[in-house]
Amino acid sequence: MTDTRKVKKVFHSKPTLEGAGVSLHRAFGFGDTKLFDPFLLLDDFRGDSPEEYIKGFPWHPHRGIETITYVLAGQVAHADSLGNRGVISAGDVQWMTAGSGIIHQEMPVGDPDGRMYGFQLWANLPKSMKMMDPRYRDVKNASIPELELENGIRVRLIAGELNGVCGPVQDIVIDPAYLDVSIPPDTVFTHPTPQGHTVFTYIFEGQGIFCDPLDPYSTDAEGSSDFDLRRDAWLGNRTLAVFGDGDRIQATTGAEGVRFLFISGWPIREPVAWYGPIVMNTAAELQTAFDEYQKGTFIKVEAPRR
Repeated sequence: MTDTRKVKKVFHSKPTLEGAGVSLHRAFGFGDTKLFDPFLLLDDFRGDSPEEYIKGFPWHPHRGIETITYVLAGQVAHADSLGNRGVISAGDVQWMTAGSGIIHQEMPVGDPDGRMYGFQLWANLPKSMKMMDPRYRDVKNASIPELELENGIRVRLIAGELNGVCGPVQDIVIDPAYLDVSIPPDTVFTHPTPQGHTVFTYIFEGQGIFCDPLDPYSTDAEGSSDFDLRRDAWLGNRTLAVFGDGDRIQATTGAEGVRFLFISGWPIREPVAWYGPIVMNTAAELQTAFDEYQKGTFIKVEAPRR
């Protein structure tokens, strides 16, 4: 017998500024991390004109986390303190493990129409791995499997497994799944989920009902500008749903299709001490990290000689 997960809480992403002045929408982050453990933050940086994103994210440090960047349109040029340089383009993913510490920059460039679309997810590292050596996984569009399921459902498989196919990002401590799911109109999509994993979806095109039937007033909601007076079961653009436990989710479309990110991972359940781009377990560890950054001893791994 299967147990369909129920929507635990709905979030409407909120406009904010980050980096040197990038306009984006934050789905969650910089609050209580328990609901999303092991994930810390999800930013939606879709912008239609260069003034929204061109100032980018100049040099800044990270320690204790992984950052996952998924580009839909435009490009992100990156460089870091280990001598890595590159560009991730439409359809590409960068899975960066900051570990013991890295200093890097990310500078967006729009496509010919001026669009820069993408998402950045932060995943926590457990205490035993927070000081591991940094590493990059640049995953090109062509290496990400795209599965066409029955009824025209399409799934890009970045991490995780579906129908015997595995995504290219593997051997991650939190056992994540990261899918880009497109469902056509009048279609039901059911996807298995491991019991005990944190699971959420982030809708960025169209609309759908998740885990039907759903009483919209039985679900907590955050970030709505209408005081929930017009809440209904349909979730649309820039809306996130986090689920309770179970072994599957279900999404249903009507006259309009839907496209969303499906993300899951194994909770770490450890204390979180977080300030800016550094996430540790204690305030003392945070203080050490920032002291080292000021003293120039933050980087623990030397750049290779070229």
